[in-house]
Amino acid sequence: MNRVYRRSASAVLRHRGVRLHDVIAPITCAGSHNSKMGGDSETNHRWFTVFSSNKYNPFGCAASFHPRNDYSSGTRYESTSAAVPESSDAPAEKYEYQAEVSRLMDLIVNSLYSNKEVFLRELISNASDALDKLRFLGVTDPGLLKDAADLDIRIQTDNDNGIITITDTGIGMTRQELVDCLGTIAQSGTAKFLKALKDSKDVGADNNLIGQFGVGFYSAFLVSDKVAVATKSPKSDKQYVWEGEANASSYTIREETDPEKLLPRGTRITLYLKRDDKGFAHPEKIQKLVTNYSQFVSFPIYTWQEKGYTKEVEVDEDPTEAKKDGDNDQTETKKKTKKVVERYWDWELANETQPIWLRNPREVTTEEYNEFYKKTFNDYLEPLASSHFTTEGEVEFRSILYVPEYAPQGKDDILGSKTKNIRLYVKRVFISNDFDGELFPRYLSFVKGVVDSNDLPLNVSREILQESRIVRIMRKRLVRKAFDMILGISMSENRDDYDKFWQNFGKHIKLGCIEDRENHKRLAPLLRFFSSQSENELISLDEYVDNMKPDQKHIYYIAADSVASAMNTPFLEKLLEKDLEVLLLVDPIDEVAIQNLKSYKEKDFADISKEDLDLGDKNEDKEAAMKREFGQTCDWIKKRLGDKVASVQISNRLSTSPCILVSGKFGWSANMERLMKAQQVDTSSFDFMKGRRVLEINPEHPIIRSLNAACMSSPDDQEALQAVDMLYDAALVTSGFTLENPTQVGAKIYELMGVALSNRWAAPSYVQEPEPEPVIEAHNSGATEAEVVAEVGNQK
Repeated sequence: MNRVYRRSASAVLRHRGVRLHDVIAPITCAGSHNSKMGGDSETNHRWFTVFSSNKYNPFGCAASFHPRNDYSSGTRYESTSAAVPESSDAPAEKYEYQAEVSRLMDLIVNSLYSNKEVFLRELISNASDALDKLRFLGVTDPGLLKDAADLDIRIQTDNDNGIITITDTGIGMTRQELVDCLGTIAQSGTAKFLKALKDSKDVGADNNLIGQFGVGFYSAFLVSDKVAVATKSPKSDKQYVWEGEANASSYTIREETDPEKLLPRGTRITLYLKRDDKGFAHPEKIQKLVTNYSQFVSFPIYTWQEKGYTKEVEVDEDPTEAKKDGDNDQTETKKKTKKVVERYWDWELANETQPIWLRNPREVTTEEYNEFYKKTFNDYLEPLASSHFTTEGEVEFRSILYVPEYAPQGKDDILGSKTKNIRLYVKRVFISNDFDGELFPRYLSFVKGVVDSNDLPLNVSREILQESRIVRIMRKRLVRKAFDMILGISMSENRDDYDKFWQNFGKHIKLGCIEDRENHKRLAPLLRFFSSQSENELISLDEYVDNMKPDQKHIYYIAADSVASAMNTPFLEKLLEKDLEVLLLVDPIDEVAIQNLKSYKEKDFADISKEDLDLGDKNEDKEAAMKREFGQTCDWIKKRLGDKVASVQISNRLSTSPCILVSGKFGWSANMERLMKAQQVDTSSFDFMKGRRVLEINPEHPIIRSLNAACMSSPDDQEALQAVDMLYDAALVTSGFTLENPTQVGAKIYELMGVALSNRWAAPSYVQEPEPEPVIEAHNSGATEAEVVAEVGNQK
């Protein structure tokens, strides 16, 4: 293989009297040249970018130019820099734009494009369109392909001068087409072509064109001061050059007369970059942009890259003294080799990866899906599940979705995080990964994947996506497929897979219950909770319903800060006796999610910490008898507590506790009140939002029966009233509410402890009285103590 050794392009460009031409010509060199390059002589012509002056030809051989016969045989171009075109002597005709350029640039910079680097995506898309048109028209008119040039796109850069050249071997344009397509801002050559195809009855299947040549072309002025377009259509014998400058009101078109610049077919766009944008002319930058945006374009894209290979060369070592032969002293020079890297420039294929989503899902293996996931999303772990599907009908698109194995570290905020997990493509051209909020709800932001649509415009923006009916249809179908994929994990024989999913993304599913009412039926089967009968293992709602009693009408739940706290709450007493299972909601988001869900399989959710709890065992006669016996006591307690409670009722949920404080049916529970108070900024509305509280008493408990007797005999007794206050404070704590005045409650507890413990362990008072002195002196101390003990024992 012939290689061009590295040579500084800037040094040659600075040489006096040398002018460069953008020339594409085959190089034929002497045999000595080929042997120097270390390869056999090649019979086929190889294409290089060369200088027009033979005096300064860097290859040391003559260059011949055969524009028609040899263009297609060249498969590699080599050069030290992109050529700087030289003005031709051909007269140029001046044209005025049919739309105001200032308005155009304002539209491009502020509306169509928010990122400058998309200019390359747009120009490559236009080149792909030109190749697609040629291939399509060549089916009915083989003469268009008579030059037999390969259908490809080549991008060459001159980093020193800030020049980018994009060449395609597509359909090209005539003079009139240059005026129509590039002279009118709002007009599109691709749009015209598609309209002509639709008007014709002979429309083929392969008309999947990408760009809007005209609007997309002018994205070049995002980074360029000047743009030159050299184009040759197979319908015309002449090649024309279009030249325009940024912020100009006119452009010129001239015929190309320099034979060294003629193209057999296609278009060459030369961008003269702005001073601040010359970084785009770096070969590595171009390679990165092509890989990111145009990796899956159906035609090969080659970029001009510097390469190197290692070879061994001989080097001289310092002379060493050799052995003497006879009388003659001779020194030997020892030869040694070392490895050096020779640099050269060559074409490199930038889009060799084929889009996996265009293949038949039956032909793609699990290993290929996993490899694509790792490469696309820079993950070293395999996904939990994947879904490859094609949607046809009103809207057509292809997609591959993945569920990651783990959530990203440091991204626990599911409400405000921006994931960039969905890569949107339009006709295989990457548009953005910033539209996941438009294609997926935020509770499914953990889903990763690619979406390729043929119905969206290439110049898509967030505003277009938000208002597009196509996107709304795509969103519905993507969400359904994501649910099917997650449901498949939950139904897997390997239960650990879904446990792992729930540990990482369970909060996202609960958030979906709050935000997406339309998909409640899809979200509910995915939920998992602990229960009073399964404290260590999560269960699904389906499992709960299967375990329900025959006459059970509700799905019971209790919200707390931990499983232990929930299991020790007095709200569970009667339900545990009846063997009724209760869901334990220990995540702060659980209660809100269940309240939005409301029911599951025609079973309403019931919070056992709220009033009017129905356990399915109502006995109206017993309730009436209890009200007659304890009704006066309830009124007496309510009068003592005042506005602290809305009412005092007889409880049907207690068995061992004397009382409990329940929330109003439409108010906050104790758990919700605790959470809201912890994050409340403005406390002025807190009292209004916390709702009413109801004190429920257990008529079978001894304390309540004692208070009932006090109410009947001594309703104004202070000790009885203080007992009522202590009963309320204890109910606040056991029910999960926050004490309003902990210091006051503590003082009451200390007072009661003092009364209960008074003189219990203290010695009798007379033992502490001093004995008469003579008695103490006359008797032995030990005998005296024995007599005192004996007296105490007799009293007892």
